[in-house]
Amino acid sequence: MRLQAAARLVAAFAVGAALNLAFAPFGWWPVGLLAPAALFALIRGLPPRRAAGAGFAFGAGLFAFGTYWLYVCLHDFGLVPIWLTLILQVALVALMAAYPALLCFLANRFWLKPGMTREWLVLPALWVLAEWLRGWVLSGFPWLSLGYSLVGTPLGGWAPLLGVYGVSWAAAMACVALTVACGWKMPMARRARAVAVLGVLFVLPLAASRHAWTNPVGPGIPIAIVQGAVSQDQKWQRGNRQATLDRYAMLTDRAWGARLIVWPETALPVLAGNIGDYLSDLAARGRAHDVDIALGLVNYEPKSARYYNGLLMLNSAGQTWYYKRHLVPFGEYFPVPSFVRSWLRLMSLPYDDISPGGAHQPALDAAGQKIGVTICFEDAFGSAQLRTLRQATLLVNVTNNAWYGDSTAPHQHLQISRMRALEAGRYLIRAANDGISAVIDPKGAITAELPQFTQGVLRADVQPMSGLTPYARFGNYPVIALALALLGLAGWRRRQGV
Repeated sequence: MRLQAAARLVAAFAVGAALNLAFAPFGWWPVGLLAPAALFALIRGLPPRRAAGAGFAFGAGLFAFGTYWLYVCLHDFGLVPIWLTLILQVALVALMAAYPALLCFLANRFWLKPGMTREWLVLPALWVLAEWLRGWVLSGFPWLSLGYSLVGTPLGGWAPLLGVYGVSWAAAMACVALTVACGWKMPMARRARAVAVLGVLFVLPLAASRHAWTNPVGPGIPIAIVQGAVSQDQKWQRGNRQATLDRYAMLTDRAWGARLIVWPETALPVLAGNIGDYLSDLAARGRAHDVDIALGLVNYEPKSARYYNGLLMLNSAGQTWYYKRHLVPFGEYFPVPSFVRSWLRLMSLPYDDISPGGAHQPALDAAGQKIGVTICFEDAFGSAQLRTLRQATLLVNVTNNAWYGDSTAPHQHLQISRMRALEAGRYLIRAANDGISAVIDPKGAITAELPQFTQGVLRADVQPMSGLTPYARFGNYPVIALALALLGLAGWRRRQGV
């Protein structure tokens, strides 16, 4: 029995690790259905604690391999000591693995008996609730939510209706259907119902996609993305500062003719207040060419003594800022007491916090449009953008994925941006420091991109859109309500002995 238990844990870990193949850059999306289905099969009939152990092993495999790039970010570029890097990484993996562990524990604690209630109601509902909780508890880490692996597939069509968690719910339902359809000794009637459910899950979003939730407004706009491709280990060295300023000025000269030019997050390794003449000259040249310029910069406000990670818009009206709202713990701010900050100072580690911007910042005006802006990590939080979508006709995400080197993180992040465009039914302009810069259409498809580590200018035409998808109108409330209703029905059936 001990050998069987150990083998089950190893299998669950391997299945969780394999789930990474469903995400970018691999894109083997059927694994996104097979891996959770294998987990559901592994925990069937187990006592609750053993089921929780299998769920934890599954989550450990998923996040240990799926977020290995944190080592590159923290140690290689952040210069955090290796022992502290490993502690932080193990802590994150353990915390994230706790969610599938809780899912498996609850499923087998209250609905241990295999049957329709457990398979069709409980498991998909708990999967969605676990991902949703993971997306906001303790600041949230929605990375590697199952729905992201299905962008560009028929199941991805659920995104405009129910968002990424709706795609995850549909995927979990498909996983259950697979386990029933392929299960040993399953009656033919149950197998037939499972195949029918699979058909509905794949066909319904295709039918819904025929409805135009958003519509073009005005003519298309020529845009350009400037990708400086400055390595993170070189970017902030004092001797390279002027070369970086000159590089972005030179690339911008190659982008004239666009109506909107977008630079990436913290494109220039200086504070905005220290390059007033540079910005004034850039704004003047932009006006001369009838182009608005959006550039990522760190801004310091002396009155409040606060630093902000922002996007500065230079246009005919002057200068307007968007400040990043959802910051990265231990990356942009340090939720630790003062004595730990003193230790960080002695260790020569960054310890000054970036301050969050206002929760309800309006869309920025540029190129005659309303631009909904996100900076880096915060585009992983789709519900935080819903208020802006009521104004925005275009979306812009600026990021600095140079922190992650040649890892899977930039590809995973691009996949997340594709989901945001699909949910919103709008074009998304994505500017990354060293890649992957891209233009994404309202269907979540990449229409133009610059590869990583390539210095250049990406030109494209984008179509402003108006209107709201069901997800943009109602957010996550419908899918969370659906999950809770399914659990409520499962609880009622349990009390009835069904």
